[in-house]
Amino acid sequence: MRRTIFEPEHELFRESVQRFVAAEITPNHEAWSEQGIVDKAMFRAAGRQGLLGMAIPEDHGGGGVDDYRYNAIIDEVVTASGAAASGLCITLHNDVCIPYFLGYADADQRRRWLPGLAAGDLMTAIAMTEPGTGSDLAAITTAATLDGDHYIVNGSKTFVTNGINADVVVVVARTSPDPHGGLTLLVIEDGMEGFERGRNLDKMGMHAQDTAELFFSDVHVPVTNRLGAEGAGFMQLVANLPQERLTIAVGAVAAAEAALDLTIAYAGERMAFGRPIGRFQHSRFLLAELKTEVDLGRVFVDRLIEEHLAGRLSIEQAAEAKWWTTEMLRRVVDAGVQLHGGYGYMMEYPIAQAFLDARLQTIYGGTTEIMKEIISRGLGL
Repeated sequence: MRRTIFEPEHELFRESVQRFVAAEITPNHEAWSEQGIVDKAMFRAAGRQGLLGMAIPEDHGGGGVDDYRYNAIIDEVVTASGAAASGLCITLHNDVCIPYFLGYADADQRRRWLPGLAAGDLMTAIAMTEPGTGSDLAAITTAATLDGDHYIVNGSKTFVTNGINADVVVVVARTSPDPHGGLTLLVIEDGMEGFERGRNLDKMGMHAQDTAELFFSDVHVPVTNRLGAEGAGFMQLVANLPQERLTIAVGAVAAAEAALDLTIAYAGERMAFGRPIGRFQHSRFLLAELKTEVDLGRVFVDRLIEEHLAGRLSIEQAAEAKWWTTEMLRRVVDAGVQLHGGYGYMMEYPIAQAFLDARLQTIYGGTTEIMKEIISRGLGL
């Protein structure tokens, strides 16, 4: 299906990303998966290639082009390569973390951080989830107490993507008891006393992506490291989560397309009872259904990218895209494993890794159940 959202300059950028992925990510993906973490040299190289901070102004070292389509292209190319876990550090940095710096950093903070974010000298992470708190942001307990010109931060976070490799972490901390009005965003930097990283968590899939526990024990964070006003954290998160969820949907559709291509190719080659398994009516009909679902997801997500570019993407629309595309991805990879038969259970076949990686998609960024709750609230229910 022909896509209409990209201009010629976007396709040139896609070719550049493809070359970068082929040279810097694909050859190393297996080793990084075994190590549970990517080499930060790749991230620095992405900065030199102009793949980081495209929306950061040129006078701060960025691309000066605030066009989400460039972000989407990176996610699509990395996912299609089968190395999504190795490229997630770039996606999280560009699509999830940098918007907080662009949206809420003051002039001094922009001078301090934006050049490093664009060059790759500073890798970012955002720490929201706590051991006892998932999607319920109002239940966050990590505390930040103001003491003169510093906040004293105590608490812990978990499931932090880029948590081991990050140089700066946007931490959601509680500065007052108000469930929603008491959250504040603080930038905690590598090397601050009392800031410790725990385990690089052992996950079911996405093995190349470091995911960590973080601990804060009387960490002195200067007030000058606060993003925006004290108590504004909840609304800042609400404003930025739609792009995060759209990014997850972009990746889900790209992953579903890649998994479907793997399965169609296998169905055309694998013989059973004297003919390729793709010739059996059940296989043909199943693949036809999956192809239709993937195309529906592609059209829907491309339309929402247009809405996002126009500044009209709503919380509810992003939630719709996030839950439906990730659940669609689960159906595609599950059918892919089934059609591969016993070989689909073997890790040497890419469909097996795709199956494991896909399981996370309906959970992070807000579970399917939370997405449906958000949508239903928008219906006035």
